[in-house]
Amino acid sequence: KEFLSNVSHELKTPIALIQGYAEGLKENISEDTESRDFYCDVIIDEASKMNNLVKKLLDLNHIEFGDDRADFQRFDITELIRGVLNNSSILIEQKGVKVEFDEPKLNVWADEFMIEEVVTNYISNALNHIDGEKIIRIGYEMKDNGVRISVFNTGSSIPEDELDKIWIKFYKVDKARTREYGGSGVGLSIVKAIMDSHNKPYGAVNHEDGVEFWFELDIQ
Repeated sequence: KEFLSNVSHELKTPIALIQGYAEGLKENISEDTESRDFYCDVIIDEASKMNNLVKKLLDLNHIEFGDDRADFQRFDITELIRGVLNNSSILIEQKGVKVEFDEPKLNVWADEFMIEEVVTNYISNALNHIDGEKIIRIGYEMKDNGVRISVFNTGSSIPEDELDKIWIKFYKVDKARTREYGGSGVGLSIVKAIMDSHNKPYGAVNHEDGVEFWFELDIQ
């Protein structure tokens, strides 16, 4: 019931916007090129948000119910992170973000595609909430037979009483801001499902000037 309620709530706003702007197009905007283009852009943007939400929910469902079992293999985590950063380079440049990542080649033992999803969600999350000096810092901390990989971004901290809730499906610390950048509240629950499937720890820590998200993997 809670799941269906949350999905319905998340889809209600974009559906209403698409319907409203489509009706506007049909009724009286066709003669005004600028307005018509704006209405079309809103419809495309809202449809994209719904598409992303459905995709994330399907991914989460597969992982949580064991349809996507972790395929463990040896790969270079540094190369993977650089690939994700490269894919995000346009947004990084647009936001004027400085990325600090200068770690050496490091082989880990995990499901490469799942871990790419974790890194992508962490970096996307950092970009959406960055503020202040606009720095994203990615680093490694060696553990016993493993490594802790962290993604830190400058900006506002997460209220301490909400730190353990951010992994819950559809939970949003700042609902207005999340709506602004199109967040679904599903990304971190996908991280949780993936790390649980790896039986590896993960978490988030507040710092004076920002927030750090981390996860651990075995080294091979």
